[in-house]
Amino acid sequence: MQISEATWERLLALRLGHEGLAGVDAAFGLYGPIAGARGQFVLAQVGQSLDGRIATPAGDARDVSGRDGLAHLHRCRALVDAVIVGVGTVKADDPKLSVRMVKGPAPVRVVVDCHGDLDGRESLFRDGGAPVVVIRSSTARGRLFPGADVVSLPPKANGLDPQDILDALAQRNLLRVLVEGGARTIARFIEAGLVDRLHVAISPIIIGSGPSGIILPPVERLTGAHRPVTDVYNLGSDILFDCRLERDRGSARQGKDVCVAQQA
Repeated sequence: MQISEATWERLLALRLGHEGLAGVDAAFGLYGPIAGARGQFVLAQVGQSLDGRIATPAGDARDVSGRDGLAHLHRCRALVDAVIVGVGTVKADDPKLSVRMVKGPAPVRVVVDCHGDLDGRESLFRDGGAPVVVIRSSTARGRLFPGADVVSLPPKANGLDPQDILDALAQRNLLRVLVEGGARTIARFIEAGLVDRLHVAISPIIIGSGPSGIILPPVERLTGAHRPVTDVYNLGSDILFDCRLERDRGSARQGKDVCVAQQA
């Protein structure tokens, strides 16, 4: 799927609230719901191999997605207010979480660090990039990082509540959120019924073994499996499945008591 500079400019304008800019081409079908979202909107993104792997057993994940898959991810980052990753992803990949492959604003970078494992040597604290928010349990002992916003949330029975995380971001006017990694972090938000769209980008590579892209509780029969309405896009180097999940928007909604850090 080719995206012209003019189309991308219109999508960026739509992100800023300029209505009446929607188009009818494939780019608007894919990116329009993100750019045009008003209120809280959660997108989860997974880049994986043909056999459903996101990394080697040793943790090498840098070349799973092709160049077009990476450009897609950077477009998604440019259209949201904040991008969430678990501490395991930061420890394994030391990501910049930038938009260097596309034109657009860089999102606030959010790291869920339940137990205060970050030590300040991670690149995102020192690269001069977008602001950083660190979310940890109020019972955790951790460092304060110059220039970073450290948010302490009360743990529930099994850890932090994904809804509490989204609420803390909403208080900072960070409403459009990309949950980028790792697999367990994405799964926690899906389990809690808090994801509007799930993007699964598949690259033509076979890894053979390693962690899976999404890890959810097992179902006994396929009738219990998620079957979202899905559109398929040819990005070029990768094939993208744009899945519409049924998010629970009840006002009394509380996400499941899960810890969304430690293992990405």
